[in-house]
Amino acid sequence: MTATTTVLDQFKLDGQVALITGGSRGLGRAMAQAFAEAGATTVICSRKLADCEKAATEIATATGRTSVGLAMDVTDEASVNGGVAEAVKRFGRLDILVNSAGINIRRPIEDLTLAEFQSVQATNLTGTWLGCRAAARVMKPKRSGSVINLASALAKVALPERTPYCASKFGVLGITQALALEWAESGVRCNAICPGPFLTEMNTPIAADPEKTKMVVGQTALNRWAELREITGAALYLASPASTYVTGSALSVDGGWTAK
Repeated sequence: MTATTTVLDQFKLDGQVALITGGSRGLGRAMAQAFAEAGATTVICSRKLADCEKAATEIATATGRTSVGLAMDVTDEASVNGGVAEAVKRFGRLDILVNSAGINIRRPIEDLTLAEFQSVQATNLTGTWLGCRAAARVMKPKRSGSVINLASALAKVALPERTPYCASKFGVLGITQALALEWAESGVRCNAICPGPFLTEMNTPIAADPEKTKMVVGQTALNRWAELREITGAALYLASPASTYVTGSALSVDGGWTAK
C-alpha cells in the first residue's frame, strides 16, 4: 500500500467488470450486488434473460452502478463463449469471473439415471471449465484477472445420496488448483469458495423437511443456515486487490462444517 492508500481501498472494484454466472438469484445474485456496491460494473448471466435483466435492474437501482443481464447456458460452449465475448464487446474488458451456476440431484446411487448424473456434471463441472477457458482467453493477454469458482463444503467432505454433486464439486477444486498453477505466470488468479448450507432455492427441499434440515445444518459448528449476505465478504476479498497473493485457495464459508 502507498501512503495514501488505506486497507479499505484494497477492496474497491472501481472501473472493473465482473461477470457472474447463475447471477440472477441465490449466491450469485448476492455476490453480484456486493461487487456493484464495491464499484464494479456487473454482467448477470443465467439461462433466463428476463431473470437476468430483472436482477440487473435491481442492482443498478440499488447501487447506481451499471449492471446488465445476458442469457447464458453454461452447459453450451457457444453460449459461454458468446456471453463472455458480448461482455467484453460492451465494456472493453473482463476483470472478474464468478462461476456460480449450479444444480443438485439428491438420491441413492441406484435410483439415479446416468442422464441425471451427467446433467449435474454438465452444469457444475463442465460449465465451470468452459467459463474458465473463455475468461482465460480475455484475461491472460492483459495479464490480470480473478476467477472465482463456487465449490462447496461437499468438495471437501461428503454426504450420502450426493454422488453427482460431490463428484462435480470435488472436480471444481481440481480445476481451480490446476488453473492457479497454469495461470500463475500470467498474473491471472483462480480461487474457490466452499459454501456450507445457505438457504437458497437449491436447498428449499431440505428446508421444508425438519429431519433433513437437522441432518444438514447439524453438520455445522454454528448449527444454523447461512444468510446470503455471508457469502459476500469472501467473494469481494477474492475478487479484489486485497487478495493479489492468493491463488489456488479453497475458502470455506461453511459455519465450521469442515472443521468438525
